[in-house]
Amino acid sequence: MRTTQSPNAPRAVRARWRVLAGAATGALAVALAGCGIAPTDVIDAGEPAGGVKSPGQQVADVQLFFYGPSGLRSATRPAKAPVDPEQAIELLMEGPNHAERMRGLSSVLPKFPAPLTASSSEGKVVITLPVNAKLLDSASLNQLVCTAANARVPGDKPPGQVAVTVVGDAVRVGPMVCGGNNAFPVVQPTPGASANSGSGEAGGGVG
Repeated sequence: MRTTQSPNAPRAVRARWRVLAGAATGALAVALAGCGIAPTDVIDAGEPAGGVKSPGQQVADVQLFFYGPSGLRSATRPAKAPVDPEQAIELLMEGPNHAERMRGLSSVLPKFPAPLTASSSEGKVVITLPVNAKLLDSASLNQLVCTAANARVPGDKPPGQVAVTVVGDAVRVGPMVCGGNNAFPVVQPTPGASANSGSGEAGGGVG
């Protein structure tokens, strides 16, 4: 017996395929969402990509200083708000993140028995250690001084003009400034130099 196919059968088959395809797409979307994968939405989790900001996002970076194959190098991390020296040092003490380690960056800072603290005033930062400040080598000082100087310090001075002093166990090191990628002592004027210079100029005028 020959079965007569209805002329509407191809149309019904196509409609059924549309329904199945839509159901499969919906199931795939639910599966992706269950796995934590969002094809369209940005998830604010994990370590941020270095320097990448969404359009309209406020610019607020934190500069941390680590060591690479060619010496001291800065690592820029996006931040939701400006970071003060103590907050920057807290991040520094945690060490480089995965992306920074992949760049070959590492920290030479020792493990301290207690957290470091930092206070800031007009163009100045004082970092307090839980140990004798003289125990720190120059490489560790470079990391601390440059990280603190590049944080948010009152006075809005450039990082190279922020005076950083490290104290610990009644010992004071500094003040120092971050020049390039190294910490240098602040050059203090010699006491009486201005007076002597003025006297010399006056004497020359009289003579």
